[in-house]
Amino acid sequence: MLFVAPALLVNLLVIAGPGVSSIVYAFTDWNGISAPRFIGVDNFVRLAGDDRFWNALTHNAIYLVVFLTVPLGMGLAGAFMLSRIRRGAALFRVLFFLPYIMVSVVNAQIWKNLLDPNTGVAAGLHRIGIDWLDDVYFLGDPALSLGSVMFVDNWHFWGFLVVLFLAAMGGIDGNLYEAARIDGANALQEFRHVTLPGIRPTIIFALTMIALGSLLAFDYGFILTGGGPAGSSDLAALLINRTAFQSLEAGYGSAMAITLSGLSGILLIVFAVLRRREDES
Repeated sequence: MLFVAPALLVNLLVIAGPGVSSIVYAFTDWNGISAPRFIGVDNFVRLAGDDRFWNALTHNAIYLVVFLTVPLGMGLAGAFMLSRIRRGAALFRVLFFLPYIMVSVVNAQIWKNLLDPNTGVAAGLHRIGIDWLDDVYFLGDPALSLGSVMFVDNWHFWGFLVVLFLAAMGGIDGNLYEAARIDGANALQEFRHVTLPGIRPTIIFALTMIALGSLLAFDYGFILTGGGPAGSSDLAALLINRTAFQSLEAGYGSAMAITLSGLSGILLIVFAVLRRREDES
């Protein structure tokens, strides 16, 4: 208990304390400065009819669907191909993992400059006579802004999945691959019948991380677009931040945060059930 006490104390102060406070403030009218005033469930009634919140939550749902498919598929494919490399594998691991360990502010600013129509890739292509990207505003066009944010976030994230899956593949018994080859299996059949079953617990872990990360996505949206233009790339965490700290509606922002936490909890339960079934099978 003495060894656990420092970590437990930090968690109580940094996580549990603010978490309980958010639950209390969600039922108040509070600007974050003056004394809060209890108003019951009024914040949640208001939230049910708040189009801005449902718009942001819809974008989070799109984020979730995209990240449960695109980076997961890229990570599995990249890890399987990398697992078949015998020379220089360590170098490739570093290259894949490098974007993930870079600070998100740096990553986002690099891509913000690259996607800028006046100074980025489009301007460079225009100078050599290629006009494909002229008048294409990746971060300023409502039809492209959310996709651009997801593209940059995926660029930074999928290399982590490659390294994660590659480590899991290293734990698969090599005799299984040898037996599959003796039976005449090709590379794709090895991946389907040996690799995927062998790393299924890791895949479920990755799905859990992706689901929570998609609901709580903040940094890349905040840096690249700030949720704009006209809310086209808004996310729930961005809206909560603006509501609580810019509009000084901390009580209403707390209600949003509690609702988002509840949705995250539901996802955790779903994946916990999947993990238990996997352990029992």
